[in-house]
Amino acid sequence: MAVLQFLGQYLTLNEIAVMAMFGTFIYLLFRGIPVAFALVGVSLIFSLIAEIALDPFRSEFRGIIEFDRTGIDYQRLQALSSRLFGNIVQNPVLVALPMFIFMGLMLDQSGVAQRMMISMQRVFGTMRGGLSLSVLLIGIILAASTGVIGASVTLLGVMALPAMMAQNYSKPIATGTIASAGTLGILIPPSIMLVIMSDQLAISLGDLFMGAFFPGLILGALYIAFIVVLGFVSPRSMPAPDKTEEVGWAALRDVLIAVVPPLLLILLVLGSIFAGFATPTEASGLGALGATVLAAVNGKFNLKVLREVSRSTLNTTGYIVGIFLAANFFAFVLRRYGGDEIVEGLVLSAFEDPYMTVAFILFIVFLLGFLLDWIEITIIIMPLMLPIIHALDLAVPGFDQVRDPAVVWFAILVAVTLQTSFLTPPVGFALFYLKGVCPPGVTLGHIYRGIIPFVLLQLTGLLIVFNFPALTTWLPSVAYGD
Repeated sequence: MAVLQFLGQYLTLNEIAVMAMFGTFIYLLFRGIPVAFALVGVSLIFSLIAEIALDPFRSEFRGIIEFDRTGIDYQRLQALSSRLFGNIVQNPVLVALPMFIFMGLMLDQSGVAQRMMISMQRVFGTMRGGLSLSVLLIGIILAASTGVIGASVTLLGVMALPAMMAQNYSKPIATGTIASAGTLGILIPPSIMLVIMSDQLAISLGDLFMGAFFPGLILGALYIAFIVVLGFVSPRSMPAPDKTEEVGWAALRDVLIAVVPPLLLILLVLGSIFAGFATPTEASGLGALGATVLAAVNGKFNLKVLREVSRSTLNTTGYIVGIFLAANFFAFVLRRYGGDEIVEGLVLSAFEDPYMTVAFILFIVFLLGFLLDWIEITIIIMPLMLPIIHALDLAVPGFDQVRDPAVVWFAILVAVTLQTSFLTPPVGFALFYLKGVCPPGVTLGHIYRGIIPFVLLQLTGLLIVFNFPALTTWLPSVAYGD
């Protein structure tokens, strides 16, 4: 009672409830409760509080705490179920989600990455930092053809880390390079994160794919420039091999043979979207078929592989859709408490400059990346931020061709920021994927130290995209232009 009386001097009961919802959700996550169960549990608890716990005390608190009815009742909750399944399960945009996941998992089984690693080691392995450059180049190609972070990080770790250790690479540099290269797939299209953002922000998936193209390449270029400079500044951290073979046409030919098939797959998927021949949903089907054909051509396709890839696709898709349903339930209860208006008022009142407001939102997303996975941040936070972006007077160049250019720019900014969520402890999933395949002697401490410069490079890339919004809107405008 005393606590409520104290808080009631400054906050309404709705504001207290909104803060308590987020606080309870974070607490349940730290207790190890699965995300979907935590979201549903918090939503049910505060639905019951709204209808049962607060009404009997309403008269006692009158004059102390202002309480607005939430309008949560069984009829509205019953109607919510049909809206959830109608908007999510039957959403045609989300059909691309399992297809892109299947494409990435099947490509990992195709043996393409192994061929690229072997051939690129022959070309770049003779130079200082050559193995790191090979990892980054393969990471960029895998990012544009898989988009499955766990598979990419694990695959790069298994293929590259033993060779790096044998060549006396610095453990932090080796692990940091692999972890950061493997996370590029969440930004460079086709990306499952952009598929989800398209649904949550109600904007064109093609706009997001095209808008993320240059920022993704910029981030990859920053990684490569860092490795090249580090090779000159600190040669002992990435030494050249003692015995080297002369690079000839045969080695270059092997690189082309290894690289061309995934590049053709990228051209098939992204080229069909950019040229307007196919929608992203249709292109996802082409990508899944193309990855299956590559696996068959390389002799890696059989019923066992198909069964494993299909099962993994089902598990990943079910996990994401489960969080979708739970997050929408959470958002429904939050809105009934007026949470969207409360969050909007809080953020808009923080700064007068609209660009400072965007920077403030990105800072919040960056901090949340230490605690939450990108899926929860995207599904829970993005819908709350959408009306705020619409309310801001942002002069983002759309070249009169892109609908909602400010939203496209903001979505890509958040996507670049969420790159850090894979590398920042304690919930950096890329770190734990990599630790699971590390040889003895490589500790989490080495991995943590290794990702620091790459997180700084990610923030540098974010600063570039923030100051040059045209990087995200020029390509969509060209695709839709005359």
